[in-house]
Amino acid sequence: GQSVVAVSVGGDHSFAITADGAVWSWGGGGEGRLGHGNQQNRQLPKKVEAFAGRRVVAVAAGGIHSLAITADGAVWSWGEGGVGELGHGDMQGQPLPKKIETFAGRRVVAVSAGDRHSIAITADGSAWSWGDGAYGRLGHGDEQDQLLPKKIETFTGRRVVTVSAGARHSLATTADGAAW
Repeated sequence: GQSVVAVSVGGDHSFAITADGAVWSWGGGGEGRLGHGNQQNRQLPKKVEAFAGRRVVAVAAGGIHSLAITADGAVWSWGEGGVGELGHGDMQGQPLPKKIETFAGRRVVAVSAGDRHSIAITADGSAWSWGDGAYGRLGHGDEQDQLLPKKIETFTGRRVVTVSAGARHSLATTADGAAW
């Protein structure tokens, strides 16, 4: 009886957001990527109770971690954190959604979760990335891992409108129609 408004598929887990702003997850539960506080696999969708009382507007399933944006523009992450892909300043995993404090005071409008890295766009059109820096996938001109979200300076003076984090690379588009 729920109307689904958005979905996202990761390495072996899936999410749906229903019209009431609830998040449902199913699939492989390893590393806590489903957000239920454990590592159990789920054959059927189960509501992520950690978001009770909050409206989720976007979700992104990565390889072994997950991201969500709530209606207030906050970003939440959970799952494996071994290279900082959760953005909490450490390499710890999180079995339940936890707010990324770097974005306090900023409104995030889009997120994408790759295999071991994450990207977000803030309301001012800035792009931020964190996690595994190998292959230059974070866009900072190096291969350093980032344990906290870091603004991608290449886009200074440009408005980023979409981002997509892949397995070992990332893409973005800017308001002028360019692909990066």
